[in-house]
Parts: sequence; structure tokens; C-alpha cells
Amino acid sequence: MSSHGGPQGERGNAQPEAAPVNVAGAQPEAAVCDVLVVGGGPAGSTAATLLARQGRKVVLVEKGHHPRFHIGESLLPANVQLFDQLGLRGELERIGLRKWGIEFVSPEHAHSSFLEFADAWDKTMPYAWQVRRSVLDEIAFRHAAANGAQAIEGCKVTQVEFDPDGVSVRAQMKDGTARRWRARYLLDASGRDTLLASKWGCKRKNDEHGSAAIFGHFTGAQRLAGKLEGNISIFWFEHGWFWFIPLADGSTSVGAVCWPYYLKTRDKPLREFFADTIALAPVLQQRLRGAELIDGMVYATGNYSYASTHACGARHALLGDAFAFIDPVFSSGLYFAMRSAFGAAELVAVELDQPQRAAAARQRYDTLVQKGPKEFSWFIYRMTNPAMRELFMHPRNPLRMKEALLSLLAGDIHGGAPIWLSLSAFKAIYYLTCIGNAPRAWRAWRERRRNIEQTGATKGENVLVES
Repeated sequence: MSSHGGPQGERGNAQPEAAPVNVAGAQPEAAVCDVLVVGGGPAGSTAATLLARQGRKVVLVEKGHHPRFHIGESLLPANVQLFDQLGLRGELERIGLRKWGIEFVSPEHAHSSFLEFADAWDKTMPYAWQVRRSVLDEIAFRHAAANGAQAIEGCKVTQVEFDPDGVSVRAQMKDGTARRWRARYLLDASGRDTLLASKWGCKRKNDEHGSAAIFGHFTGAQRLAGKLEGNISIFWFEHGWFWFIPLADGSTSVGAVCWPYYLKTRDKPLREFFADTIALAPVLQQRLRGAELIDGMVYATGNYSYASTHACGARHALLGDAFAFIDPVFSSGLYFAMRSAFGAAELVAVELDQPQRAAAARQRYDTLVQKGPKEFSWFIYRMTNPAMRELFMHPRNPLRMKEALLSLLAGDIHGGAPIWLSLSAFKAIYYLTCIGNAPRAWRAWRERRRNIEQTGATKGENVLVES
């Protein structure tokens, strides 16, 4: 696990502004900028880099200090071209472990199923990386500063107010110092803090999906051999599924995504409960035989599927998890975050330079950020259904359905690959499979509805247990 120390303060090509002085409770004078970005994760750092390259005065504020722990270590092949545009591909090759595909393991099948991104419709995106997020996020944050953004750590935004002429932002440094900014535009990349969506009450729990997760990092886990070492492995079990993500430093991220009712049955320390949960997936348990949990740390989070009712408006836009989060099963979160940042940079340019075209630009951005969750959701909602499991365990390619599915899993949903008719055919096969085993499909659907109805009381907070 990463520490929470690391470099602090402000960075950037320009000389930092003088530190504000609070005298007898007086408020500091507001500094002026074009765009204030809240959140120094991949979404915020990417947007800040792109906007600084446009020649704008950008302030990027992060409440924590890099490096800081974050989950979501598996990237998609569609991320690669985004890192290329940022000039960070070399850094990803240095810190990452190449991920060529996915392994699926089902308790109802004697074999494992392997899918490779090289078999997707577009053959030019054959791999991505597994990365430790504390390292990646700091690289992206420092890169924003190197490109001219004023990057400030240990700065928590406490108040945001919009008016016809701009945005007023108040924040507090970790040492208690107050900060103020006057910006022309605000980008909310605050992640699951959902700064604006929570402020305006427009954050909605996803009524079609509800999950909880327990996760930790291990040393000594048994990995796949050779080229497959970096593959992500998905293990189904009675109450959900596990991820198994090998990292370049030799550690392995392992987590269980399960229905919240299962997490609420815990009657023992989280570490013991995690071990009992792993035992429900015998193949995974075997791969972890002799492995050690790093620092004894186990995390839990619950009921994390949500979306905001809108993605942008006058002088603001919501990026990545600040707008929506569904489920980590297909590792789509970081791609959605970075893709939204590229879209937001285009939106800001239009809003500030060509305001007469703002309405159309907002519509394009809204369509962009909703497309990813929409296209992935159909598969995510059915991931634990026996019919979907059967199709993943026995992949076929009539009508190029397998190629289209792999394109989706690679994140290739904004390009020109004509995958949509083939994906429609895949969905038709899924429904026919359900009809062919109607009693089982009905039981699975009924169980899913019951599980969703039981998610309301589970809080979406992180819990850290150290033994």
C-alpha cells in the first residue's frame, strides 16, 4: 500500500502566486484564473494538462497529497491513444504490466475462458496496462504542472457559488489556510466526492445495480504464465465475482464485488471475512495459497453505483466519477474519466471562446459522457446471470460478435469500428439463451431484483482495517 506522504505545495511552469495572509479572520483576496479543476486524479489532471496547453490559466486542486491510495488499476486498450496524446505512453510502459486480455473462471465450468484484445474488430489496440494507481495518478498530476497548470495539493474545496459572470470558489489548505479563486469555468473531477452533484442534489443511486466490494493487495500470488501474466482474471462465485489484477511491482490486487446484503452478513473482522469470501472461489484460493496480504490491509466500500442527472451546464462540467460510476467489472472507470477530460477540454474552449456555440457543445459533451456507461451497463447488469456466464465461457464469432464484444471491452466505443449490429446480435443470442433455460433465468432475475432492493441501507464509504 502506498503512503500518504509525498511532495506537497504548488507546482507549475509559471511562478506561484504569493501565499494569502489571513489577518484577524479576514478573508484572503480571490485569485483569478480561467478554469479551476477540482480533483487531481486522472480526469482532473488530464483536463488541466489539455487546458494549459490551450494557453489558459488553470488551477488544479487536490484535497490529498500524492502519492495516495486508489483502486482501479486495470486500464483498457482505448486508454493507450489518450496517453499517447498526453505524451505519457513511455511512463505507462515504465510503470505498467502489459495486459493482453481477460481470463474468465466459472465454478460451473471445468475450463478457463481467455479473450485477447488482439481479436477485437480493430486490431491496432492489442493491449493495455495494469498499473498501481498511486503511481499513475501522481505522474498525471505532475505532468499537468509541467504543462503549465498551477497544481495544488492538500487543498479541499469547501464552497462553490455560480453567478452570471463566473464562479467563486472557497477552499481550505490542510494547515487551515483559507484560499479563494474567481474562475470563468469550473470542472468537477472530484470523483466519488461528487462535489457539484451532491451540492445540487442531482446525484441518483442506480436503481438497476447495486454492489459492494472488499479488496486488498497480496504478494506471492500465483499468476498466469508467460505473455498472459498481466491478464486480468475474473472469478465468479456465489455472491458475485472477484478481480485478480497483477501489478508490475510483483503485488496483486484482489477484490470481491458482491451484493451488499452479503457484506452486511459480516460478523467478524474484515480481514477474516475477506479470507472466508476468497474460499468461496476455490481456483482463486489456490492461486493465493501462500500469498501474504500486504500490511494486513483490507478495504470495503458499498452501494457505489450512481449517476448525476446532468453532465454540464453554464460554466461547469462533471468529469468521470464525479458524473457517474457503475461497476469495476470491465475496468472502464479510468477510461471514462480520461475520455470525459478530453471532451471537457473541447467544451471549455467553445464556452470561453465561442459562447454562441455553447448549447451545441454542451449537448455533445453530455452525449459523450453518457455513451460509455450506457453501452457498458447492459453487460454489467447481466454479468452474474447464468446465460451471460455461458456466453463468456464459450465465446463464438458468428456475425463477428466476439470481435464486437472485445471492441467494447477494449473501450473502442467512440471510434469508427462498426460493432453495433454485431453487439445487437450478441444481445439477441443472450435473450434466446435465457428463453432456452427459462426457469433458471427467472430465478436469476428474481434474485437480482431482491438483491437490488436490499442495497438501500448500505453506505458508500471506504473502511480501512489494519490487523
